Amino acid sequence: MNGQLGNLVSSWTTIPREFSRTISSAIDDSLAAWVVVGWQLFTLVISLFIHGSFAQLLGNMLFLWVFGRTLERTIGSYQFLLLYLTAGVLVGIIEIFAQPQLTAPVIGSTGAIACIVGAYIMQFPQIKIYSVLPLVIVFIPLEIPAMFYLFWWFIQQFFYGIGGLNIPGGFNNCSYGSQLIALLIGVVFMGVIRFR
Repeated sequence: MNGQLGNLVSSWTTIPREFSRTISSAIDDSLAAWVVVGWQLFTLVISLFIHGSFAQLLGNMLFLWVFGRTLERTIGSYQFLLLYLTAGVLVGIIEIFAQPQLTAPVIGSTGAIACIVGAYIMQFPQIKIYSVLPLVIVFIPLEIPAMFYLFWWFIQQFFYGIGGLNIPGGFNNCSYGSQLIALLIGVVFMGVIRFR
């Protein structure tokens, strides 16, 4: 990446290879490296708001709007924000440690969204979501169970992950695995909240 976009990405996102090198320097007793480690951990939060494409941004916003509004009203804004940010940072850390030589930046909020979806399904397993099924030029309104969306999302992640195995230039299958972990974080979080 070159130009202003390249500068933005290299300054405000975490690149696993650079993070791994910084950790190695910090372990070798470099105080300055610990400052950089702190900054790079902060960039994991910033990276939640930077996306790789407009389609990724729209998809994440749609899932956040559908699942996030009701969940936020249920658990409160503070816990919702804490869940969202914590899951996003944890997914970033998982990706960094799973692929420490990766030179692509860790960006996007899909992991945090996965956590929100997991928490939503745990809180509202029977709820139905109003949807539209597009069939060529006809749009059919439906009420689809939230569990279907979870199943659909899970299957997508699974096959995208499988599709990226050992394919040069293929999908980053580590990312899909960490998103599945984020979904489980959301489920566990709501389980803890409900049984408190």
